[in-house]
Amino acid sequence: MTSATHALSLAGRSLRISRRSPDALIAALMLPVMLMLIFVYFFGGAIDTGTEYVTYVVPGAMLLCAGFGAASTAVSVAEDMKNGVVDRFRSLDIGGVPILAGHVAASVLRNLLSTTLVLAVALAIGFRPEAGPSAFLAAAGLLLAYITAISWLAAVLGLLAKSAEAAGGFTFLMMFLPYPSSAFVPIATMPGWLHGFAEHQPLTPVIESLRALLLAQPAGNTPWVALAWCAGITATAVALSGALFRGRTR
Repeated sequence: MTSATHALSLAGRSLRISRRSPDALIAALMLPVMLMLIFVYFFGGAIDTGTEYVTYVVPGAMLLCAGFGAASTAVSVAEDMKNGVVDRFRSLDIGGVPILAGHVAASVLRNLLSTTLVLAVALAIGFRPEAGPSAFLAAAGLLLAYITAISWLAAVLGLLAKSAEAAGGFTFLMMFLPYPSSAFVPIATMPGWLHGFAEHQPLTPVIESLRALLLAQPAGNTPWVALAWCAGITATAVALSGALFRGRTR
């Protein structure tokens, strides 16, 4: 069997494990939706974004959703490293890259499902994208690149953690990053000392690109900046995960 076949088989294993924990799966699917509804209906009336708040907040909600989904990947990787199943895989001549790629592929599929749910609820409460077919495909491709990047980053955090509980704690940063960005409020409304970080952190160009593409607004070179961030994070995380896996399995 090739490495790609191994990765696909292990992705199926991860998805089956998720299916056996329906409470965790439902929580991962519903929490981003609930947070979006809280922002729209509890806080949206007090926030001036120059447009309907649901229109402004949906791209950030999608990235928040990806962060929650990736957190389960870190936990799954940490559990595999601790319970000895990785040793069994290696005895079957399955390398570290397919093992981690299987977790990442399953994370991407779970995140695509949860993001679709967030978008469906957003459409139900008033979100009206104006993107044409090409812009919509570009937005979907960018979102897929971000989900892949954050899933590989979650795999790194799972390898760094010594337990599933610690892995869950490590992923807090991924779930926190959408807040100091343009996801939920314009950066100009934040304290001045926060502007530099909010403008230049990786999530802001991804959010701004999704917003521009979905609403048929000028995007400039922001999508390319966003893709560069996603590619850099993915490449770094893949390299780190390989080194960490080899260190943990010697």
